[in-house]
Amino acid sequence: MSQNLHQAGVKLLNALSRHADLIMQVYLSGTLQEADSNAAVVDNLKKLGVFWRPEPGAPLRLKKAIRNLLEASLHDERNRQLDANIGSALASLKTLAQHYKEALHHHRYAEAQAHLNDLTEHVYGLTESLSNNVRLLFSRINNEFGYVASIDAKIRENELAQSQVSELLNQLEMFRFDELSEVAGGIRELRHLLVVALQQSFSRCTQELSIAQARLLELLGRFREFRGRTRLLKGFVLHMEQHPDFQPSSYVSHSQVPALFNIAAALLQPAAVDVNRVEHEQDLLQLVGRIKALGRSDKPRNEERVAQPIDVQQQASVELTDKAIHQAVEQYFCEVIDTGKRLTALEYFKKQSLEFDPEVWIYQVIGGYQGLPEEDRQYFELGTELEDHPIFSGNKIVRDVELGLR
Repeated sequence: MSQNLHQAGVKLLNALSRHADLIMQVYLSGTLQEADSNAAVVDNLKKLGVFWRPEPGAPLRLKKAIRNLLEASLHDERNRQLDANIGSALASLKTLAQHYKEALHHHRYAEAQAHLNDLTEHVYGLTESLSNNVRLLFSRINNEFGYVASIDAKIRENELAQSQVSELLNQLEMFRFDELSEVAGGIRELRHLLVVALQQSFSRCTQELSIAQARLLELLGRFREFRGRTRLLKGFVLHMEQHPDFQPSSYVSHSQVPALFNIAAALLQPAAVDVNRVEHEQDLLQLVGRIKALGRSDKPRNEERVAQPIDVQQQASVELTDKAIHQAVEQYFCEVIDTGKRLTALEYFKKQSLEFDPEVWIYQVIGGYQGLPEEDRQYFELGTELEDHPIFSGNKIVRDVELGLR
């Protein structure tokens, strides 16, 4: 069977190569002029499925498959059709995956490989179709629908493209990757095709379609603005043709100025120095020189700002203010070690009648515990007494900490 397919494919490709000029003429003109063509060649191409006759008496045309091949390969801008039949393609993928799993279960490996090849072809065909649809949209957007001449036609093409984007997005919603993951199961080849490859193509396509939709809306607004201005200009030209002696009245002499004149921006721009004029260079230098001269003002001498000698003896006697609280924390740790009992920070704070702020004392105890070396910290256990914040949910307030030995 494969040998027959190979021979038929080679025969078709050879025919396309030999009669490429005739095929391209039909592709560009749309129909075949049978009177100017060789009848044997035309009959051969009809048998091969290159030409077909839609109805009796109608001229011959290219088959849709051949036309799609040429449009995709040549990136022809006249191709404005999108393939949005994703639902049928997904159903085929699931069916082929079930065939592959069944063949593997019954140890029919040759049949399983054939189903896997078909599944791979379908998956990559679907991803290629999505990429071609996006490429087709962007080629029309970047060209600003240049294959039509009038603004109205551009607006209609823009609305058609927007409807196609919406339809394609609706079709993309049919992707259910949880279902595809269940179909793939634990088979690596199926997960790569049905989950990884399709999800990458899905993410890329949705992102590019959102960009295309935004650009289509921008183009539609621009086209409508052009159409409004064109209608205004055509209306003025038509008015001038019907009233050739029309002369606009002098609005200066009117007591009521039309609102249109109040929309225009002011004619006088804000004053600014033009540094590009060479003849003004000397004047600008003199102005800059005066600014610098004004900036050099002599300030009176302030005796209080004169440097004073530093008394090193007096500076050496200054001690850190937080040394007392550090010593109190160390004594607290020693108290726990000596008694061997658990003791809260606030109990020790009240027992010793310390003069520090209670909140500062608690956080200093926590910092002292965290600052211990790892081999010393493992002998202690620090517990916290927490309370929910009355206003902000999820936040905790540390009311007290309890230190003990493990």
